[in-house]
Amino acid sequence: MASRSTGGRKARHAKRAAPPPVNPAPPGVTGGQYKPLTEKEVRAVYDTACRLLEQLGIGDVPARLADLYAARGVPLQNGRIKIPKSLVEEAIAAAPSQFPLHGRDPNRTIEVGGSAVHFGTGGAAVQVLDSDTRAYRPSTLADLYDFTRLQDQLNNVSWFTRCCIATDMVGEYALDINTAFALLKGTTKPVATAFTLAEHVAPIVAMMDMAEGAEGAFVKRPWIKAHISPMISPMRYGEDAVAVTFECVRHNIPVSCITAAQSGATAPATLAGILAQSLAETLAALVMVHLMRPGYPMVFSNWPFVIDLRTGAFSSGGGEMAVLNAASAQIINWLGLVSGVSAGMTDAKALDAQYGAEKGFTAMAAALGGGNLIYESSGMTAALLGASLEGFVLDDEMHSHIYRTLRGIEVTDETLGFEAICDAVLGEGHFLGHAHTMASMERDYFYPKIADRDDPRTWGDAGGADAWERAHGRVKEMLSVDADYLSAAAESRIRDAFEIFLPKSNSV
Repeated sequence: MASRSTGGRKARHAKRAAPPPVNPAPPGVTGGQYKPLTEKEVRAVYDTACRLLEQLGIGDVPARLADLYAARGVPLQNGRIKIPKSLVEEAIAAAPSQFPLHGRDPNRTIEVGGSAVHFGTGGAAVQVLDSDTRAYRPSTLADLYDFTRLQDQLNNVSWFTRCCIATDMVGEYALDINTAFALLKGTTKPVATAFTLAEHVAPIVAMMDMAEGAEGAFVKRPWIKAHISPMISPMRYGEDAVAVTFECVRHNIPVSCITAAQSGATAPATLAGILAQSLAETLAALVMVHLMRPGYPMVFSNWPFVIDLRTGAFSSGGGEMAVLNAASAQIINWLGLVSGVSAGMTDAKALDAQYGAEKGFTAMAAALGGGNLIYESSGMTAALLGASLEGFVLDDEMHSHIYRTLRGIEVTDETLGFEAICDAVLGEGHFLGHAHTMASMERDYFYPKIADRDDPRTWGDAGGADAWERAHGRVKEMLSVDADYLSAAAESRIRDAFEIFLPKSNSV
């Protein structure tokens, strides 16, 4: 590993967390300009979802949750809970429309909800596109740690969810514990993870307290969000995930309740039909959380997924995915909830033209649709089966372009430039070097570091590197930077209490 720079731990952390001096394309800009549904169509989807909940209901209700429903006068009927619209709307009204996702570093906390758009990560890839061989292989704990510390330096990843599974971990407990440790070690951004079983929540909370240096510190200001899929399409609760939700609420961990119905398989093939069913399922998750604790922070993550009806394979990068997730964001924002959608995925296996096209139009649609949190947006390949370090770098630059698009055009007397136009026409005949141009140069324009804008001869003379090669060089630079977000004392406490498989040689 490269030697550490001078300035001390706090100085290095502050430098890494600081935004660029001038950022013409900041995260958190306003979305919602694209509305694929009319107001009447939004209402029709919502009303159908409520009818499904009230007349068909939800099956496989765990006993503990059924007791909460019964206490509200909603008993099981033939094995299903039929949720009245009044209870759905009570849950919607109580749910927060905005809340913070805390970073372990308070300066990296983000406020989610409203009209703000943030790109982040997600996924559970079981393979990585190896940086050296450019071939797929099973993902490991070391890979997860590399992804964690790489994204820590990317300004457009607002929060980090583990993007790959450490397939070299044996057993669910070892997987969950070591995943949490890699996130803890590699970043101070808001993070998210999954808990395979409810009994894994308390030990991981204890680990976070060890990092904080005080028992009970984490629950006072939790900086982990739980990714939970409590609904099994079509229209059933999942017992293990419901149990995890109970435990997360008990430990004050914000939740992202994810519905991922698939068109033509676990939901209708029509786009309107999958929107209605998946909305009903995510509303059932919201009611569940409301019954556990009214007003609890939940990201309403309605991710309608698409399959290729010719083969049954998941198709993550088509126009249908783009419009469905934009519509989902529109509906969730109409409800006044914190919206989570998925975009920026691709079916491509290589970082090629298909990769760029599918990521570009799906991510742009979700952002213009107003998704507060856009998951899966960085580095995911092969219909979520793979992840790429170079993809993270390329996608981070794509997100800057999208944020710049969302920012729009500021029209003022100064930006209209009447006097500057007169000066140029009556003076030197151009705007180069004019004070009006210089003032606009960094304020209004984003300049990519990976995309090439040289002329062909200059590009060729410099070696003719393609986008992957340039991103690969950047990955190598970034991974040479130490991640040292755990003090030696805190790391020692954690390693004494848990079996941690990340080698100490990979730790500072």
